[in-house]
Amino acid sequence: MSDLILKMEGLYKSYNPGKSNVIPVLQDCDLTLIAGQVVSLVAPSGAGKSTLLHIAGLLDTADSGSLQIVGQDMANADDKLRTDMRRMKIGFVYQFHHLLPEFTAVENIMLPQQATGLRSSVARLHALELLDQVGLADRGHHRPGEMSGGEQQRVAFCRALANAPKLLLADEPTGNLDPETSDHVFSVLMHLVRATGMAALIATHNMDLAGRMDRQVRLSKGQIL
Repeated sequence: MSDLILKMEGLYKSYNPGKSNVIPVLQDCDLTLIAGQVVSLVAPSGAGKSTLLHIAGLLDTADSGSLQIVGQDMANADDKLRTDMRRMKIGFVYQFHHLLPEFTAVENIMLPQQATGLRSSVARLHALELLDQVGLADRGHHRPGEMSGGEQQRVAFCRALANAPKLLLADEPTGNLDPETSDHVFSVLMHLVRATGMAALIATHNMDLAGRMDRQVRLSKGQIL
């Protein structure tokens, strides 16, 4: 299937493997995402959703099972392929924006592009275009400390999308925002995903936001439901 972005099959992950006090976190997890689809991941704290996101984002590895991203086997990939995939095909958004405080909004969005070798003039133009899409065209030269929480998170979205990833992973992306700002930021996120045709997996405790996504999956006792 050409629009298959993420495919997990039989993923198993535990802490302290090989020791007497093995703690299973994920057990026989299956999950598929296709292009243009926004899926919510709902689970209580400590259920393993961050672990699942980290494995999908190639920041961690499963003990067993298969993982494919845009058709490539990543369960057995070497470090170089995993790094290249993270840089070019995967975007991350966290609950806290993690913007670099000494750089402006435009510069924060330029950095991941320049890491791929893109000329600064081209990276700057693309950063400005992304900021315009999220309603921050006039805030590009402001540093994070000069922006509101909602503005900072929208800049973080732009940074995550700077290299046109195929897969967006978000861990409680509106968790630090008030309800009105959260709703606005979520609407911006949905617009960006629809406009680019990527697949998105978004972990959230907000059941209202989860209900507005295309599909909802729950993580319970280490299994995806």
